[in-house]
Amino acid sequence: MNIRGTGKYEQLLERCKDLEPVPTAVAHPCGASALAGAMEAAAEGLIRPILVGPTKRIREAAGQAKVELGDVEIVDTHHSHESAAQAVKLVRTGRAELLMKGSLHTDELMAAVVSREAGLRTARRISHVFIMDVPTYHKVLIVTDAAINIAPTLEDKVDICQNAIDLANLIGPECPKVAILAAVESVTSRMPATIDAAALCKMAERGQITGAILDGPLAFDNAISKEAALTKGIQSEVAGDPDILLAPDLEAGNILAKQLSFLANADSAGLVLGATVPVILTSRADSVRARIASCGVAMRAAHARREATAGSV
Repeated sequence: MNIRGTGKYEQLLERCKDLEPVPTAVAHPCGASALAGAMEAAAEGLIRPILVGPTKRIREAAGQAKVELGDVEIVDTHHSHESAAQAVKLVRTGRAELLMKGSLHTDELMAAVVSREAGLRTARRISHVFIMDVPTYHKVLIVTDAAINIAPTLEDKVDICQNAIDLANLIGPECPKVAILAAVESVTSRMPATIDAAALCKMAERGQITGAILDGPLAFDNAISKEAALTKGIQSEVAGDPDILLAPDLEAGNILAKQLSFLANADSAGLVLGATVPVILTSRADSVRARIASCGVAMRAAHARREATAGSV
């Protein structure tokens, strides 16, 4: 039986009910699925979409998706590269507070995001998170990085970890638990990922990573199962209860996230972090729940950014 969803996303979205929709630049929503995702989120009161793309193609997609555009604003462009650039410009000029991927390639959108002259760079390394509702796990689980950083250095992992922690602080516990994954739980020079894990833990002790409890290296079984950790003599606050799984590299993170989706029937909402605003990445394969959850988490991040900006004035 293919059972998906356990109410974890719905609990998360409950916290969005009293928040106003956030203006969101949707880059090139020229496919029925991409346009429907944005309009579904709008119907839920999460975003106020600004559709950026060729007007004729967007209206054709609306007909295919059987959605009414009503008075939704459309910024007309000629092609997907221009759509990405114009969507990013809407964020830079303050007309939009979130960026959402439409039916263009992720590489096209991210090229506009990371542009040194006209992008949305910050001092942080940009990274990706999957926010996963795994039916066999007791809470929302964040997996990072599974889509952006192919072979992250130790310094990259600091930012990847901190990006995920900052997000977890918005949607979950005040002090999330981070399991730093490797193939084994012992530190060895033969596996560089274990050395990175040990260094990250020490960096957290010294305040170079803040807002979470870190432990690693942990093999996946020790990270996710308290019993497995105890059997191996591992005493850990994180084992059996992580909020975040930090993968050693993109391949491991991507395989892990897709295994959870296709073998454990997990839903996975996707966001890119580390830019000036969160970037909502949805896929044609995403369920409606996952699309809505992506927008809900991004919406909470946008409101937190508003509060932080107001507090600094």
